Amino acid sequence: MSTFAIIVGGGPAPGINGVIGAAAVHALNRGHRVIGVLDGFKWIMEGDTSHVVELQKSQVARIHLEGGSILRTARSNPTKQPEHLSNTVKSLTELGVDYLITIGGDDTASSANRVSEAGGGGLEVVHVPKTIDNDLPLPPGIPTFGFETAREHATTVVERIQEDMRTTSRWFFIVMMGRSAGHLALGAGKAAGAPVVVIPEEFPSRPLRLDDVVRVLEGAIVKRLSEGRPDGVAVIAEGVMEYFDPDDPILADVPRDEHGNLSLAQMPIAKILKDAVTESFAARGVKVTIGEKDVGYELRCGSPTAFDRDYTRDLGVGAVQTLLDGTSSCLITRQRGEIVPIPFSEIVDPATGKARVRGVDVKSASYATALALQERIRREDLEDAATLARIAEVSGLTPEQATERYGPQ
Repeated sequence: MSTFAIIVGGGPAPGINGVIGAAAVHALNRGHRVIGVLDGFKWIMEGDTSHVVELQKSQVARIHLEGGSILRTARSNPTKQPEHLSNTVKSLTELGVDYLITIGGDDTASSANRVSEAGGGGLEVVHVPKTIDNDLPLPPGIPTFGFETAREHATTVVERIQEDMRTTSRWFFIVMMGRSAGHLALGAGKAAGAPVVVIPEEFPSRPLRLDDVVRVLEGAIVKRLSEGRPDGVAVIAEGVMEYFDPDDPILADVPRDEHGNLSLAQMPIAKILKDAVTESFAARGVKVTIGEKDVGYELRCGSPTAFDRDYTRDLGVGAVQTLLDGTSSCLITRQRGEIVPIPFSEIVDPATGKARVRGVDVKSASYATALALQERIRREDLEDAATLARIAEVSGLTPEQATERYGPQ
């Protein structure tokens, strides 16, 4: 009998319990012991082995239907200090763990890789990729679990706010969770038919400036106004702020987590953008009413859709079976209905030691379709004298100024 340990790191995502339950049931059915480590790496990296639970089939048989995580989660980083990494391996050894299954996003994947290396072959580790951001380096077209459930719920939010805006003749800025990539914002905005979706990947020049984003948002509002529509919704990926200059005053008071990431959830991104757009228009005598909403936390612990229930149960069983078959130090993926392990070495950026980030492919046909359906000012709008005149009139600019402000940069 071997001992499996399961650890959940990072933010919640729908389907975590599906992985925990399926992994535990499969391991128990094969005659092994399964323990759940509470609160991610928080306790064991301090050498505290008391925060664990023994998992039994009666406890986990139906948890795949539930959101959240029965093991809770934490963003504690066991690799930040050498003693924490050493304590983590030592704690798992004291608990008699032979096989470790981690569930999490890019930071947890990086931690799992380091724990695997520090284990020196005495600890077999696999990682199940989880994030509603969909930004882990899986093959094209394969989502991280939790993304589809989050996108479904986010689409409903965007749909309802769009109808409210149509009814009240206003605009709304919705900032969507997605620290490093715009998948969730684009997926929900495209599905709901939002007039404009702004993601960090669309800006080739870095660092970003506030006015880079403001011009895109302004342009969509102006385009709609020129067509007689005073209403609309803009969906904005929070990750645009990750691409600002770190010394930008906007980021001065934003805290960072244990992995060094900006705590964007504590930043009023929607208000910053709303105020900037409103002030820009007001300076030209144009009045626009804009509301604001941050969407993220309400998407992370909802009950998973059938897709993610099925997906995570495959991943949970696949994680256990991969370890029992003698393969470790890898990411567990499902491709064309089969479990395919991807070695950690293939997902880690050697320059940073962290898992690579998968952004939206702005050269893809899917993104081209999304842009084609959005209501942005296009080159042909500025080249048509009548259209340009309407755009200039509603934006409080001359035709020449409108061409300079809203044309390609």
